[in-house]
Amino acid sequence: MAEEPENGEELEESVVEEEAVEPDQAPEVAEDGATEGQAAEVEVTPEAKGTDQAEKVVEEDPGAESPGSGSGSSAKGEEKAAKAKDLPPGADLEPISLEPEVELDAEEKARQEAEAEEKAAKEAELTRDEVEEEEPIAAASSATLPKDARIQATGKRKRSVARVVILPGKGTITVNGRDFEEYFPRSRHRTIVSSPLVATGFDGKVEVRVLVQGGGISGQAGAARHGIARGLTEAVPELRQELKKRGFLTRDSRAKERRKAGLKKARKRPQFSKR
Repeated sequence: MAEEPENGEELEESVVEEEAVEPDQAPEVAEDGATEGQAAEVEVTPEAKGTDQAEKVVEEDPGAESPGSGSGSSAKGEEKAAKAKDLPPGADLEPISLEPEVELDAEEKARQEAEAEEKAAKEAELTRDEVEEEEPIAAASSATLPKDARIQATGKRKRSVARVVILPGKGTITVNGRDFEEYFPRSRHRTIVSSPLVATGFDGKVEVRVLVQGGGISGQAGAARHGIARGLTEAVPELRQELKKRGFLTRDSRAKERRKAGLKKARKRPQFSKR
């Protein structure tokens, strides 16, 4: 009878041990108090999922070369190198796409044409001779010089002085003993000199001898014209009014202004320096 309570105590202890949960089967608690399943869900982040997907894509990429395809890739590289040698330099570059030409409207075309015409007219004015051909003076149509006539006159322009002698002849002009065209190679200067003769109709009827000194080639041409015009007015006084209107008898007094003391040129001042 005394053994029964002891057996009962052993039975109760075994039952308690069976009801106790094994430590291996107990759910693990994470640091933040979550269970094992919740902790696993927290560890798998979207970034980790993205990296896993990228690795899978790389593994499944059909274009990736396998380790055993080294011979094929080397052959392709040799073929590309051989083709590159045959092609000219820059053949592999992509062509630059040029912008298509924009069609202009009728108004725009007309404006551009007008600008081109205006530009051409300005250039023509710059290259045109200073003295344009004008109609001969009516009073000189029948005027002639006597056979023994010898008319002398003096013309001036800037620093040039020209002594002119007009004689009956065939229209030859000599300047300082040289031919007219040789002394004045530019047609502009030749036109200036012969303009009084052309305007009065004496071109080809008289011989002109000019001795000119001082100044430049342009000033000498103006002085010769001034002297010839003065000589013609002495030969035919009726020509004075027409020659005066055309400006052949007026001395062109324009000249280079002299330099002043303290200046670089006539009016150009030195730059002011504060220091």
